[in-house]
Amino acid sequence: MTVVGWLQIILILAAVVAFAVPLGAFMGRVFAGERTFLTPVLGPVERGFYKVSGIDPTREQGWLAYTLAMLAFNGAGFLLLYLLLRFQAFLPLNPQGFAGLSPHLAFNTAVSFVTNTNWQSYGGETTMSILSQMAGLTVQNFLSAATGIALAVALVRAFARSGAQTVGNFFTDVTRATLYVLLPLAIVTGLAQVAMGTPQTFEASASVQTLEGQPQTLALGPVASQIAIKQLGTNGGGFYNVNAAHPYENPTPLSNALTIWQMLVVSTALVFAFGRLVGDRRQAVAILSVMGLLLVSATAICYWAESAGTPVLAAAGLDPAGGNMEGKEVRFGLAASAFFASATTGLSDGAVNAMHGSFTPIGGMVPMVLIMLGEILPGGVGSGLYGILVIAIISVFVAGLMVGRTPEYLGKKIEAKEMKMAILAILILPAAILGFSAVSAVLPAALSGLGNAGPHGLSEIYYAYTSAAGNNGSAFGGLSANSPWWNTTLGLAMLLGRFAYIVPMMAIAGSLVGKTKLAPSSGTFPTHGPLFVGLLAGIILILGGLQFFPALALGPIAEQVQMLAGKTF
Repeated sequence: MTVVGWLQIILILAAVVAFAVPLGAFMGRVFAGERTFLTPVLGPVERGFYKVSGIDPTREQGWLAYTLAMLAFNGAGFLLLYLLLRFQAFLPLNPQGFAGLSPHLAFNTAVSFVTNTNWQSYGGETTMSILSQMAGLTVQNFLSAATGIALAVALVRAFARSGAQTVGNFFTDVTRATLYVLLPLAIVTGLAQVAMGTPQTFEASASVQTLEGQPQTLALGPVASQIAIKQLGTNGGGFYNVNAAHPYENPTPLSNALTIWQMLVVSTALVFAFGRLVGDRRQAVAILSVMGLLLVSATAICYWAESAGTPVLAAAGLDPAGGNMEGKEVRFGLAASAFFASATTGLSDGAVNAMHGSFTPIGGMVPMVLIMLGEILPGGVGSGLYGILVIAIISVFVAGLMVGRTPEYLGKKIEAKEMKMAILAILILPAAILGFSAVSAVLPAALSGLGNAGPHGLSEIYYAYTSAAGNNGSAFGGLSANSPWWNTTLGLAMLLGRFAYIVPMMAIAGSLVGKTKLAPSSGTFPTHGPLFVGLLAGIILILGGLQFFPALALGPIAEQVQMLAGKTF
């Protein structure tokens, strides 16, 4: 680890917070229905959408109607994307003449982009037409991210309102999230990507001559527009197979810094918007402190592990820089690669600028653990906020048991119904990860896709289902997932990780919104101070440890011990 490396990390984090504060205030006004500086320009467009679609933005929905509208909206998105991918061979903007995707790959990809996972069992530049990239994948990057924001806002309203029956209007929230937040940011940062060298064209390819005098065909397309929203929406699906390690997706160290900033800024801003909407900015600071503490700690562990290198490479003289550069881009180095890996998995982004399977065992375990913790550090846009609020409910319940008082959070009593739904929600992730992993570890159809044996191969299985159920989308590397078993089961894990979590979360919102908001008293446990920060961080780590430590002991931890003994896989 170096001072320069840490300065890179600190400067990016400072830039994120500096922009997230005003962005959070802006988002708070947008979702409160207040006028903003964009209203004169976008207000007529917004009203036009409502008129064409027959939506009354003033007509709010209860939690069940809101949830059903969300499921119907995403179900329609899945069907349209599935059909587009299956029939892309017969559709325009397909200059390469790509065939339609197989049924299992189209299912996996459509589920992946609708659930904000963006797992890719394909190589984008060799599989997807320009139309599929633009009208299919890029559109879903907007809509799945807007869905997450809308759901988070609905839960926040449940805490902010007192004795109400509704949590908002799903279609209004999705429209505003897309129109006022995601689209303007995507336009500005997309142009910045183009200025840094990312292509944006309808040309499918360009023929060039290399320095060796050999001809080479370079894949092109509307790359920048997809990269901008994939990062802002914490989608992560790359235009190219190697994602943000490709020099067209991520040309320079400056574009790498911008990419990390894009990943973090909207999720961070949502926390500030949460503080504004509930009328107590101290709550936002407490939540963000937990997120920042755990994310920086994870980055430090990953950076240390990669800087330490491996005994085998050191003995062979292959790590003269003093660290493990296998699987990393030399234009980024160890610090930017470690921070990128931690950020993309502390979020639900899934973009990668280095191959996680080539990290040291402990370095590769860090991104896996960050997903296992629920991707709440700060998590996906919307999903990270509502995920950590569910754990905050569990935390105040534990605190109430410790002091013998009825637990409250933001003035709402936490009772049996909320706890049952919260526990049901947090059990989704380990059930999907460990259940599918257990079957795949013994099934020949699954094992045939592994690229490595021993604990590293087991880590490939764990990481795949962790990434899918956590709606992350990054891959460990080495796993050949484009087969009926992997495409189908990973798709099911994505659906469980997204929608099986959302339903109990929204049930919590429906229960809380009808409760009368209580004024703080001498017996109220404060949820804005260091004690709550420590409690919430502890609950996050304890839950993750209890659920996943035995599995990690058989995978990356066992591999680390064997690596130190000189054995690799």
